Amino acid sequence: MKVAIVIDKELPIGFAANTAAVLGVSLGNLASEIIGPDVKDADERIHRGITSKSIPILGGTKEQLKIIREKLNGEEFADLIFVDFSQIAQKSLDYATYTHKLQQTPGEDIEYLGCALYGPEKKIKHLTGSIGLLR
Repeated sequence: MKVAIVIDKELPIGFAANTAAVLGVSLGNLASEIIGPDVKDADERIHRGITSKSIPILGGTKEQLKIIREKLNGEEFADLIFVDFSQIAQKSLDYATYTHKLQQTPGEDIEYLGCALYGPEKKIKHLTGSIGLLR
């Protein structure tokens, strides 16, 4: 199984970091098996479990993000766990505003800032293989 996060490469660094953080937290909630167990150090202090998977942060275009999101609507990718983060989410000050605005927006009008994907490696590579690391 593989994890990948794709971020709009045109985002300023603060927005890109926020997008990656939101996507990572949300994906961890949906796919808790990617989080390893707590670990004690030599002094018996507990360090909470972190991801047990490497997570490449890829830099895509708005168009690539839109294409990935559209493909995720198909049966071929129904077994993937994914989270998207849109401009609607980024501009909303609370979850109620976000849900209201999203419910009023047709899918074709949503501008995606990033997405997180988890599933079979072959399918993740199919969706993200041509996208380089975010730099």
